[in-house]
Amino acid sequence: MTISTSNAESDIANASLAAGGVQRIEWAAREMPVLQQIRERFMRERPMDGVRIAGCLHVTTETANLMIALKEAGAEVRLAASNPLSTQDDVAAALSAEYGIPTYAIRGEDSTTYNRHLSQILEFDPHVTMDDGADLVALLHTTETARLKHVIGGTEETTTGVIRLRALASEGKLQYPIVAVNDAATKHFFDNRYGTGQSTLDGIIRATNVLLAGKTLVVAGYGWCGKGLAMRGAGMGAQIIVTEVDPLRALEAVMDGYRVMPIAEAAREGDIFVTVTGDMNVLDTTSFERMKSGAIMANSGHFDSEINLPALQGMTITKSQVRDFVEEYTLRDGRRLLVLAEGRLVNLGAAEGHPASVMDMSFANQALSAEYVSQEHSNLEPKVYNVPQGIDDGVAKLKLESMGVKIDTLTEEQKRYLNSWNLGT
Repeated sequence: MTISTSNAESDIANASLAAGGVQRIEWAAREMPVLQQIRERFMRERPMDGVRIAGCLHVTTETANLMIALKEAGAEVRLAASNPLSTQDDVAAALSAEYGIPTYAIRGEDSTTYNRHLSQILEFDPHVTMDDGADLVALLHTTETARLKHVIGGTEETTTGVIRLRALASEGKLQYPIVAVNDAATKHFFDNRYGTGQSTLDGIIRATNVLLAGKTLVVAGYGWCGKGLAMRGAGMGAQIIVTEVDPLRALEAVMDGYRVMPIAEAAREGDIFVTVTGDMNVLDTTSFERMKSGAIMANSGHFDSEINLPALQGMTITKSQVRDFVEEYTLRDGRRLLVLAEGRLVNLGAAEGHPASVMDMSFANQALSAEYVSQEHSNLEPKVYNVPQGIDDGVAKLKLESMGVKIDTLTEEQKRYLNSWNLGT
């Protein structure tokens, strides 16, 4: 459904869903006190007056609160989905019809529509890009290069996107400065570990109603997302196997009490497999050949490349949908393997994504980093930057205050001691 919004058109599924979307957006706002404090300051100061921002993010209630805060800061904002399955249609409708934010997102949209939507949010020549996976940046550096002259900076939300951006920068091809919001301590420590850990299991349970206790859960990748997933899975009674390619992370998993082995060995033992690596073909033909019948596969990495679905399809005689978000592949030897949410982000495809209280810190970093890059762009080179320490620390302090938690401060004597070389035993 195409509707007119703020002198621009939106492309959404159903405008009549807007009232329900508003209700859910307001509910999420209750769990996002840090972003609300930032929004209140933005309303007073309007630090991004006249700045055009194109956002390619998951269209959820939490993202809606970020978009509203940016609009209150004076920015002109457009939003498209960063994943075809993550869009919440009622939220898209509310943003378009009630909040005046042009939104281009329809749950389940095909690749052609997805790419058209990305192009549409670039039509107003944005000054700042806000990505979750770097698809918008990739588009600007390939088929939409004429629009680069308007762009002054950007932000990136997720690990996969930062990997792509650093690769682009290492080749000397990145054309504008981008802040890696994903790498902020108040983002990856909490969003990736606690958010992904909980929401991934939430998606698996909603899709399958499986009991985790007693199952063998194979976690492919032991970064912050994998750590959170293993921690939460163990807490619900699952037996955890970790697969890794990084020796330090593998050692950490062993020291955390988990079994570690190659994926080819884990394939024989696992009941549930979850990929969180940011790479491709993590679960491949060798894995499929060894899995027991009834094995469940899910992906919580950003792109749908971690499970090699074309290879699985090539081994399949029939494929059928047996539950919402559950596809069953019957192989030539009679085994049946299950894939959740089409191999896309299971926490958003089959559930609601991260809890709002976790996204509060991530999107506080997004809002403040967008403000930073819009004000400091003339002093920045075209490369990937860390979130300024002051922003990261400030978000942590605001979050603690919102939770009613107080901490100590250093005395002047303690500060001198920590900054001296000649004091000691």
